[in-house]
Amino acid sequence: MATDKTPATEAASETPITPEVQAAPEVQAAPEVQTAPEVQAAPEVQAAGEAPEVQAAPETQTVSDLADLGTLSGEAAPAGDEPVVPPPVKSTLAIMREQELDAQGRAYATGRRKDAVSRVWIKPGSGKITVNGRDQEVYFARPTLRLVINQPFGIVERDGQYDVVCTVAGGGLSGQAGAVKHGISQALAKFEPALRTTIKAAGFLTRDSRVVERKKYGRAKARKSFQFSKR
Repeated sequence: MATDKTPATEAASETPITPEVQAAPEVQAAPEVQTAPEVQAAPEVQAAGEAPEVQAAPETQTVSDLADLGTLSGEAAPAGDEPVVPPPVKSTLAIMREQELDAQGRAYATGRRKDAVSRVWIKPGSGKITVNGRDQEVYFARPTLRLVINQPFGIVERDGQYDVVCTVAGGGLSGQAGAVKHGISQALAKFEPALRTTIKAAGFLTRDSRVVERKKYGRAKARKSFQFSKR
């Protein structure tokens, strides 16, 4: 049997029925990603053989006048009316040697020159010089030899103030006079240590090492050759 359709039902039949669209589920926010901890930079490794850095020395300040000196030390500079006292200066003088005397109050020394050796004793007196038991004018007849043995007294201005007794052996008269001079110089420096600087400056304390050169075989003397003969 046919059913009558009303316009409302017809409209309803003509409109398709769409299913209800469900709302999409809420998307949860992604969890926050923790950042990795900062990596500390490794200490710089010094290359092999590389010298460590040397810290620069602090700059030194120069002092040009007393005002700068007072500024650096934190003290006020002295006034112009006040006298300036210089700092003490260390002495540069040589250490004074001690006097060396024997039981009789004499100074003894040994002198040498070439092959001659002398033993000398000096003491305060009138300037008499005795050599091997004889007066110097008898033993050293040449004035030049007597001048040599009196040189040490002349440079220190002690002429005629010391008596000298000496013995000498070996070599000739020239070498013996030099040996006596050397011995007198050494003994005088021991009797009066203050005179040592003057005597040493003159070269009288140094032993003269010059000696005769030995003869060689095949030669007439140390260096002299025999007369040449062609045939």
